[in-house]
Amino acid sequence: MTFEEYYGEAYPVLKQTEKELLNLIREYQINLTETYQGREKIAEETVEESAEETLKETVKESEDLQPILYCRSRIKSPESMMAKLKKQGFHTDCATALLKMHDAVGVRIVCSFVDDVYAVAEWLCGREEFDVVEKKDYIAWPKPNGYRSLHLILRMSKGAGQGMQAEIQIRTIAIDFWAALEHQMKYKREVEHERLMREELKRCADEIMSVDMSMQAIRDFIRNENNCFA
Repeated sequence: MTFEEYYGEAYPVLKQTEKELLNLIREYQINLTETYQGREKIAEETVEESAEETLKETVKESEDLQPILYCRSRIKSPESMMAKLKKQGFHTDCATALLKMHDAVGVRIVCSFVDDVYAVAEWLCGREEFDVVEKKDYIAWPKPNGYRSLHLILRMSKGAGQGMQAEIQIRTIAIDFWAALEHQMKYKREVEHERLMREELKRCADEIMSVDMSMQAIRDFIRNENNCFA
């Protein structure tokens, strides 16, 4: 079954919702760039007084990692949606899907550091284009299998997608690596020593989170060092 056959007239609206969300995420990155450029412009206007400080600030900003490394988006396939509805005891038609499920549109935002995850989430929650239906912080409170991510359920309040819901997953690149492999392995059938495998995956998730926090601490240290010499 094609997307058009399953979602019908709602499919173009879902695609527009997906597009609007991606445009907003790009706006976040553009705003950061303009902020940096604005700082540089102000510094240039007083270049005779602080040429060295301007140079240091420019180098610091250009060397800093981008908060969002990449995004992925999708419209949930008819097969996946119907399977999910059936598992939860609902009818598998499109109307029920859009009423009962919140992830027909899905966006995954992959960030450099844990602090970036929270900064992006805060920015999204403050946008007037949608209402926050639900927020789940699996970074502060991981799932039993070790999964760590921040999930937002958003309802579009403006534009062509008004009323449509979408799920936004925000995570670090380290956890994204773990989640991608864990997702593949958990669907393998008849795995010998399954309990041991799950324990190892949980241990790996804990170690990756430790690495995430260490990398965050290193970046904070570098930023503080730059500020001291600015």
